[in-house]
Amino acid sequence: MKLLALDTSSLACSVALRCDDVLVDRHEPQAREHTKLLTPMIRAVLEEAGIQLADLDAIVLGNGPGSFIGMRIAASVAQGLAYGAGLKIVPVSSLAAVAAEVFAVSDADEAVIAQDAHMSEVYLGAYRRGDENLPEPMFPERLHGHLPIDELDNEGAQRRIAAGSGWQRYPELAAINEGVCGGISDIWYPRARFLLALGEKALLNGASVDPGDIVPAYLRHKVAEKPAPPRS
Repeated sequence: MKLLALDTSSLACSVALRCDDVLVDRHEPQAREHTKLLTPMIRAVLEEAGIQLADLDAIVLGNGPGSFIGMRIAASVAQGLAYGAGLKIVPVSSLAAVAAEVFAVSDADEAVIAQDAHMSEVYLGAYRRGDENLPEPMFPERLHGHLPIDELDNEGAQRRIAAGSGWQRYPELAAINEGVCGGISDIWYPRARFLLALGEKALLNGASVDPGDIVPAYLRHKVAEKPAPPRS
């Protein structure tokens, strides 16, 4: 299968291409450079793989949750490419991509992903290792403040890893949830190469959409909305 994956939902701009058994990728953690980096990175991976956009089966989009502007950049580029080449888009959770990398590089059974959402909140998701080592959600992704994660307890904590930039950005979140994870990974941002297997599975399950039907997973629909006060 031939898939191109894009993710700009975080500080990293990430592109990957799988052409049958060949995988090429580019990953640059550079804030506010996505508009400059994304198109040249796409061109580079296509050239390295020696294929054209029209040869692809679909475009896999890291659909957030994450930066409002970042998600719009990748979504807009994916839509333009898909329209031009007559392709479908497969939206995939950017948090799940981080979990997929955790499972690829560790023996953890579960991964708890927190990405910085600003305004003293994180985008939170938790996943268990599923078939083919792909992440399966333990509960719906959500905005989360400096609060205990009620769905998690100490049981099995040593087989559970925290990852994502939110844990470093808000150490108080880690302190409040001390004991529910066996450690914090140094994997901060989604890498597009870990969207590919998720995207292939979703595509085979009929989860592709027309370019005009993409709806980024903002979670915070009112970007300027103030978060709710912490629980006492």
